[in-house]
Amino acid sequence: MSEENKFKNQVKQIYRMLVVIWCVVLLGVVFAIYALVDPNFSAFNTDEELQAVLVENTIEEDDWDKIENGIHLRTGFVEDDGLMTVVNNCTSCHSAKMVTQNRMTKERWIATIRWMQETQNLWDLGNNEEIIVNYLAKNYAPKSMGRRANLENIEWYNLN
Repeated sequence: MSEENKFKNQVKQIYRMLVVIWCVVLLGVVFAIYALVDPNFSAFNTDEELQAVLVENTIEEDDWDKIENGIHLRTGFVEDDGLMTVVNNCTSCHSAKMVTQNRMTKERWIATIRWMQETQNLWDLGNNEEIIVNYLAKNYAPKSMGRRANLENIEWYNLN
């Protein structure tokens, strides 16, 4: 075998080694990212383990509409007049998070309802619309931005 062929064979071997190393590094990076996203590696759990997690995180039927500290546990909505009307009409199509992450004026809530009716097949809410809009405008209105509230009930201490 000539020197040129030996050299070409060595380059091929080095190239193959680099490809293997690159693949191993890539797999390591993918594994590390997966470990960050799902530290419990739940995709690899057995059916029994997944069922146990589901049972643990399931709201009992008795607690389905339970309210604690002014919050509807199943949805996270604020307890107030019209709560169940909002739950029954809004969470049929989307999660409560879609509502709670938004803050709008009464006019914007109405405009959003109209948009959902025109483009998302939302039904006519009838008399419930006023109840829903009043609930949303009261409990999920825009927050005014400004200076933070004064600190109260603070136990001050001296730094030594």
